[in-house]
Amino acid sequence: MTFKSPSILIAEDEVLTLKMLTYRLQKEGFAVQSASDGKQALELLSQSKPDIVLTDLIMPHHTGIEVLKYVKEQVSKEIPVLVLSGLGQESTVTEAMNLGAAGYLEKPVNPNDLIHMIKKIFQEEYS
Repeated sequence: MTFKSPSILIAEDEVLTLKMLTYRLQKEGFAVQSASDGKQALELLSQSKPDIVLTDLIMPHHTGIEVLKYVKEQVSKEIPVLVLSGLGQESTVTEAMNLGAAGYLEKPVNPNDLIHMIKKIFQEEYS
């Protein structure tokens, strides 16, 4: 039996954050696709169905809220979406949670916290 690496789509417009998250998640064994803005994220979502989506809330072209809505309405309600938020975005985080986000992490993201949260989501899904 072959084990397929869980796939993650990261939508993040800060280049260094995107590179750091991509590197760390790949090192953990995840298959990672990355998008540098909301438009690219929606294009990738229209082509493939990741196991989890990680999205920044504030991005060019489409916000993280729009990415979240697209995932839940157009791709699959079952795909967990984690949102990344900066300080002062509490109302947007609340909106994201109300729309079905699986959780959120404050920026700057601690990679260990992110890995822990993702593994917890996968354990809940497959247990």
